Amino acid sequence: MTRGRAGDPDHGLELLWRTRDGEPRPGLSVGRIVQAAIELADAEGLAGLSMRKVADRLGFTTMSLYRHVPGRHQLVDLMVDEVLGEHPDVPESAGRVSIPGPTASDTEPDGWRVRLEYVARQAWRIRKRHPWLAEVRGTRHLPGPNAVAHYDYMLSTLTGTALTPAEVIAAVGLVGRFVDAEALHLLETRREERRSGVSEEEWWGARDTLYDRLDRYPTISYLWSAGGWDAPEDSFEFGLRRLLDGIEALINERDERRDETQSCEECGRPLEPTTSGRPRVYCSRACQQRAYRRRKSG
Repeated sequence: MTRGRAGDPDHGLELLWRTRDGEPRPGLSVGRIVQAAIELADAEGLAGLSMRKVADRLGFTTMSLYRHVPGRHQLVDLMVDEVLGEHPDVPESAGRVSIPGPTASDTEPDGWRVRLEYVARQAWRIRKRHPWLAEVRGTRHLPGPNAVAHYDYMLSTLTGTALTPAEVIAAVGLVGRFVDAEALHLLETRREERRSGVSEEEWWGARDTLYDRLDRYPTISYLWSAGGWDAPEDSFEFGLRRLLDGIEALINERDERRDETQSCEECGRPLEPTTSGRPRVYCSRACQQRAYRRRKSG
């Protein structure tokens, strides 16, 4: 029984990275539990998710579930990784799912932007399909192979540009948090509409008592009279474009200042140019491994 290991992160990692081939179809299994939990969360959100409800859905006792999944927290981690497996942008060599996506060359000036925009849009589609993803909060949810492959692919879209490694990580994190924030806003909007039976547009359109008080605010009054709220920008489209514009501006700035006569960060030898156009950091695999071991030991 695994319930006693509900607080063990290493056991949760074993579940996430378990071998899925050959899992028995009849009876209860981790795969069946996760799929039932996803269906339940799609219908009721994470607030409606419990081990008991999942067990009822499968026709088993709650204790039977604990023999496979130690608790709700681990179940949510498994659910997240499962739905990220629907993402069509992770290369087959990086994980269990294969994502073709655009094939813009990394040597093209805008190749990174095509790829990063595509993967961000696919992440947005998954969050619209599974709104409960926006409810998964906190910084200590273990990633599974799909989540890691997805993250690795996002990082690869900017690796090879003029950004530093730390800037690549920061830029990808910024895009990811933007998608999550938009998904949370969408979730809250839908929740209020279902609760009240009134759409956002209808609810705000009926707030005349508020609007009658706004004429004392000159900027709001100007934008109102100029039609600023008549056809609002799509927040996801507007935000994603502006984020990519900002990343592009930083890359262009780095390109203008980049010194083409680079040297190995480990031994200092001059670096040979590459045919792929990707900047090199180390002159050899040996230097790369030495630098990795030094960082790990430090």
